[in-house]
Amino acid sequence: QVQLVESGGGLVQAGGSLRLSCAASGSIASINAMGWYRQAPGKQRELVAAITSGGNTNYADSVKGRFTISRDNAGNTVHLKMNSLKPEDTAVYYCNVRRYLGDVYWGQGTQVTVSS
Repeated sequence: QVQLVESGGGLVQAGGSLRLSCAASGSIASINAMGWYRQAPGKQRELVAAITSGGNTNYADSVKGRFTISRDNAGNTVHLKMNSLKPEDTAVYYCNVRRYLGDVYWGQGTQVTVSS
C-alpha cells in the first residue's frame, strides 16, 4: 500500500506560478512512476506530467515548456512546478503513483485556480 499527501494548490493570477508536492509513504520501494493528473469541471481526468524511477519524463502538450516535474533523491516525493499559469489550467490536480506490481494510487486532489 502507498499513501499520498498533496500540498501546494491555491489561487493565482494568470502568468503566476505554483508548486505542487506529493509525498508518498508506505511501500515506496516498489514505486515505478509518479505523476500528476488534473480534472476540470465537466472534463475527463487527464495526464499533466509523469516521471519514472529512471528519471524519464512525459508532459501533456498543453503544459510543455511551462511545467516541470521532478522527484527527490529518495524517490518518495514528486513536485510539479507550474509557471506561466493560464485560466485553462484551473482544475483539481491529483497525484498518481504506479508501482511495479501494476497497482495505482491516487492522492485526494488539490485545487488550482488561475484567475484571468
